Amino acid sequence: MTAAPVRRRPWGTALLWLLLLGPLFFLSYGYANSVAAARGEVPHIVFAWERAIPFWAWTIVPYWSIDLFYGISLFVCRDRRELDTQALRLLTAQVIAVGCFLLWPLRYTFQRPDSDGVFGWLFDVLLGFDKPFNQAPSLHIVLLIVLWVRFARHLGGMWRWWLHLWFALIGVSVLTTFQHHFIDVPTGLLAGWLCVWLWPERVAAPWRDAALARDPQRCKLAAIYCAGAAAFAFAAWSLGGAAWWLLWPAWSLAMVAANYALFGANGFQKRADGRLSLAARWLYAPYLLGAWINSRWWTRRAPQPAAVADGVWLGRVPGAGQRGEFAALVDCSAELSLPVWREGDAVRPMLDLAAPTPAQLREAAQDIERVRQRGEVLVCCALGYSRSAAAVAAWLLLSGRAVNVDEAIAILRRARPAIVLGAAHRRALEVALGSVDAADAGLPRGQAA
Repeated sequence: MTAAPVRRRPWGTALLWLLLLGPLFFLSYGYANSVAAARGEVPHIVFAWERAIPFWAWTIVPYWSIDLFYGISLFVCRDRRELDTQALRLLTAQVIAVGCFLLWPLRYTFQRPDSDGVFGWLFDVLLGFDKPFNQAPSLHIVLLIVLWVRFARHLGGMWRWWLHLWFALIGVSVLTTFQHHFIDVPTGLLAGWLCVWLWPERVAAPWRDAALARDPQRCKLAAIYCAGAAAFAFAAWSLGGAAWWLLWPAWSLAMVAANYALFGANGFQKRADGRLSLAARWLYAPYLLGAWINSRWWTRRAPQPAAVADGVWLGRVPGAGQRGEFAALVDCSAELSLPVWREGDAVRPMLDLAAPTPAQLREAAQDIERVRQRGEVLVCCALGYSRSAAAVAAWLLLSGRAVNVDEAIAILRRARPAIVLGAAHRRALEVALGSVDAADAGLPRGQAA
């Protein structure tokens, strides 16, 4: 019996990344500062209530500490893949932040009080290369998210709580050291989570299989969500003040539009355990809240799943404590996390309001048949009316329980009359069954895969 090989940490490669990222950080940051300083007039965004924010000289210590965490984060990575992901997140953070500094420069407007001692020295060192520019998004906050995600993955117990506390102090320090106005904080959070979303670890990167949608329904939905994003952004710009928070749902809807137009279901980053990635939960939060409310509203009169055939049930995504006696789940929603997941549950994310591809239907049907051996199975999506219904229809067809699409849909309607399967669903089911080929069904080449 041979021992498992010892996996060595890639410290040499980590050092090379640090030698690249460190100088790039200071050069690009300084360049953006100098460009802003050369402008005649640099605007600012500041709320009246910000004048009540106190100056705490001691918070320069957690403010400076992020540099230490920056370097260490590359050396805590266990393998080359984790290291490259961390380095690419840090690099992306720099590109996004500096790009914003150059395109939309802002300046800090408050006068910082004098401080002495060690704290005063730390401020003097900071002001040696920093200027009152490079504001939104706060690069400190962007890096805080990227670094917190990395260290939280490696720490547990009391150490993790200390991490949360110290990083909270870092977040507060950007305001209490009089380095940033408030607008820089939420924009920094957005940019930070975007870096993590672009370079995920437990799901495929959203851009890997990106392709322009050729399905007219997906294009239509992308345009609708894009219009919604524009409406929220216009309201934020027009109303100002607290209405600036409307940029969050605006960004959320813009990302949903991008999923329909380009990224597909992968853009929601639903993992094999039925949960959306942490980055996706933050970035899509306003949309996800609306999707959950919509799910519960439309199914309020028929919240319970319906039995279809041979231990297979059809319904909406169950809430916490609502899983009942089902031995397994087959989840077809892309945008809702499963509150309860068990080993063996199948997750097949599909976009809402768009017909699944034949390949997705075949895979879902195989999942249903596989997990059905364990006992009662719930096939679910947001409402239990369309995506999950199409998956069960595919299972009925491929398992021989229905001889054609009409019979499969008839079986489903007897169990759950409100199902919605249109012409596009029928064509996808016929291709999945093999009764017609993709060209005859009129499906775009990408959808027929």
